[in-house]
Amino acid sequence: MPGPLAAALPFIMLGASAVSAMGQLQAGKAQQSAAQLNAFNIETERERSKAEARQRSNDRLEEYRSNMSANIASFAASGRDIGTDRSVAAFLERQKEIAASDTARSDFMGQAQAAKLTAEAAATRAEGRAAMTAAKIGAFTSLASGIYRYGQIKT
Repeated sequence: MPGPLAAALPFIMLGASAVSAMGQLQAGKAQQSAAQLNAFNIETERERSKAEARQRSNDRLEEYRSNMSANIASFAASGRDIGTDRSVAAFLERQKEIAASDTARSDFMGQAQAAKLTAEAAATRAEGRAAMTAAKIGAFTSLASGIYRYGQIKT
């Protein structure tokens, strides 16, 4: 006749399987929570990056305005007619084109960085969901294995 320990062994194995399954679920939840936090941090970085891009653009426009005023004052001080001198007009137009190009490039780079960070946050969330799915599968497998072993020992 088997001893009390041998009789309890199937239940102990079944309990260990349940504990293992719970541990896997908890690990999956922790990984998913960490992924959510990382995605939030990435999105926060995206917003900071967008604000920096706007600030760079604003700084460039302010620099253009300041330079434009200084150039006009310099041309006027040298006796050149701002309204009729074609070379002055061409110079000022070229400066305007350069400033517009600089701000457009800065805006595009800011948008590209924002898109990259949006995709990164989405990928991080997907990794968290995948970790949770893997944990659920692992937990189910542990329980099924424990139940199978319990059935093997009982028979």
